[in-house]
Amino acid sequence: MGPRSHHLSLGLLLLLSLLPECLGAEGRLAHKLFRDLFANYTSALRPVADTDQALNVTLEVTLSQIIDMDERNQVLTLYLWIRQEWTDAYLRWDPDAYGGLDAIRIPSSLVWRPDIVLYNKADAQPPASASTNVVLRHDGAVRWDAPAITRSSCRVDVSAFPFDAQRCGLTFGSWTHGGHQLDVRPRGTAASLADFVENVEWHVLGMPARRRVLTYGCCSEPYPDVTFTLLLRRRAAAYVCNLLLPCVLISLLAPLAFHLPADSGEKVSLGVTVLLALTVFQLLLAESMPPAESVPLIGKYYMATMTMVTFSTALTILIMNLHYCGPSARPVPAWARALLLGRLARGLCVRERGEPCGQSRPPESPPSPQPSDEGVHPPAVPCHEPRCLCHQEALLHHVATIANTFHSHRAAQRRHEDWKRLARVMDRFFLGIFFSMALVMSLLVLVQAL
Repeated sequence: MGPRSHHLSLGLLLLLSLLPECLGAEGRLAHKLFRDLFANYTSALRPVADTDQALNVTLEVTLSQIIDMDERNQVLTLYLWIRQEWTDAYLRWDPDAYGGLDAIRIPSSLVWRPDIVLYNKADAQPPASASTNVVLRHDGAVRWDAPAITRSSCRVDVSAFPFDAQRCGLTFGSWTHGGHQLDVRPRGTAASLADFVENVEWHVLGMPARRRVLTYGCCSEPYPDVTFTLLLRRRAAAYVCNLLLPCVLISLLAPLAFHLPADSGEKVSLGVTVLLALTVFQLLLAESMPPAESVPLIGKYYMATMTMVTFSTALTILIMNLHYCGPSARPVPAWARALLLGRLARGLCVRERGEPCGQSRPPESPPSPQPSDEGVHPPAVPCHEPRCLCHQEALLHHVATIANTFHSHRAAQRRHEDWKRLARVMDRFFLGIFFSMALVMSLLVLVQAL
């Protein structure tokens, strides 16, 4: 080992021996500063040199996470980082007197802290004291950063659910100090969202801050407070898929009961099944919504759809009564034959098998009365042939009876076919009306999602 290497080794050993002394000196200075500051300090009194002077407290809030939004109980749970800054007139020192030490970190329970609380707190538990430290600077500036889980009351308006937006305010202020003793002000115009964790249900639009000065009935002095208003918009994708789309599909399925053949026997069953399905979905919706005066948008849609299905089922029963009138029914009235079986049937393209669309069967005139046995008279000129039919009065009577029965049966069949045709026209007419209503209502609700 050469002389140069020997000198480097000696210098390194000397530096290592002096390092603990330097660190120890800084620690001793911090202990000395702490003893000097808190020798005659009390955290029970407001730290101002002049008692008539108001202490300014700057409040800054950082939104970290939306834990829960309980719409039914109208309670919002947030995870916040709250920073409070003020100046303590009794905690100042000269940095040069303590080796350039300009800031120390001490437990927050040792210094005076402002009694700023959340006014609209919705938690029954007493507030837990934060165990974080405060940063104390040489000029007396105190900065206290503390995390907090807040449960605040929030008036939830679900009139536009699931496409609603909410405004939830968090009001912070001193509980015992009035404005002449403690003045609280926000830092900036809004809360910070830099460290916000995105929520799967809510989209945060902003969190503006506003300072107010109010006078309460209990006290004559004003009380300043800071309100942070959280602006939220609901992410409606999950509700559209789970609640809205099934209702839309069911509502479009309900008018198809008019398209089912009456002989299938399932027309009324389909309407009742659709009504039960909508009732189940409405019960699921009612469990998650708060009991409010304003009915949610999706609730209005459910009620309108259920009303439509109820009316369609009732009309289906009436149309089935027309279909099953039977041969003994009276003929279709003349106005119904001209208006429904004529114009409306051609407009709705209700035709018989093999009949072209746009043309309807011409209304048949009622059958003329057939001659009975009283109308059968022997010829005026006597017939001398023994085998002539004019001598078979009994046979002629039976033939006339059979002819009359056949014509009566044909007339009854025509009346029955007319009522069945009228039922098909009414089915086609109400199919178009109710399907259009269901489509328009569904589009009006789905447009809100765009």
